[in-house]
Amino acid sequence: MSRDNAALAQRGDVSGRAMVEYANVSKFFAVREQAGGKDEPELMVALDRVNATIGKGELITLLGPSGCGKTTLLRLTAGLLSPDEGRITIDGSPVTGPRKDACVVFQNFGLLPWRTVLGNVEFPLEIDGVAIGERRERARHFIDLVGLRAFAGHYPHELSGGMQQRVGIARALMRKPILILMDEPFGALDAQTRGDMQELLLKIWGESASTILFVTHDVDEAIYLADRIYVLCARPGTIIEDVPVPFGRPRDQSMKQSQQFHELQQHVLACLKRGPGQGQVRVSV
Repeated sequence: MSRDNAALAQRGDVSGRAMVEYANVSKFFAVREQAGGKDEPELMVALDRVNATIGKGELITLLGPSGCGKTTLLRLTAGLLSPDEGRITIDGSPVTGPRKDACVVFQNFGLLPWRTVLGNVEFPLEIDGVAIGERRERARHFIDLVGLRAFAGHYPHELSGGMQQRVGIARALMRKPILILMDEPFGALDAQTRGDMQELLLKIWGESASTILFVTHDVDEAIYLADRIYVLCARPGTIIEDVPVPFGRPRDQSMKQSQQFHELQQHVLACLKRGPGQGQVRVSV
């Protein structure tokens, strides 16, 4: 049985086991020094006391208006930034920096232009010192998985945007991560390609044991992909609602035409209009 069919049956077992936990997580950014020669900086509260738990094997979408802190929260989870308050744990261990079993897929692909598809995909294991035969075999497996077998020898500039993102996903899978963090990875793609990539992501997730945190600003995408949606309010960002998605798996794009999908869409849109923050505040450090 594929996990697309088995995941919901197992969800009761998974729900009590946390993959990611956020405990009162806040992040500040300095915006300018005060006038008058004082040392006290003026800080912007990007995230304010975020509390949430992501269960093992879940696919969570993070949704909110531009500037609400979605990407900041993802970078904190990846260990690329450190929280100013609070704590984040992955699989029970505090996040103190980047870790090999938690990978990030960005919107801008981030491929090395001088390396082929195969060279890009095998790069993480090359850094890890894995023997060429082993890393190449694994790279070819994931290249096949994302449907690019015929393009293994091509360079990034020879690929479409959707194909480049497939390379990025294949590369992210190379270390067999327990957590995949995706920062609006399909945002720059046309509608048809975006739909194809959503299908590919669900296929890969359904066949893996990974947990996924997926940042998006697209309500339909958030609903279509997720087990649950974390809705963030405008700055200072915090999670104002945890929205369960009631649709079973596997999913089909036709579900977007259903009355139930439309009602959930309207509920999420209403959530997005709630709870705006007060923006910039002054904090002493």
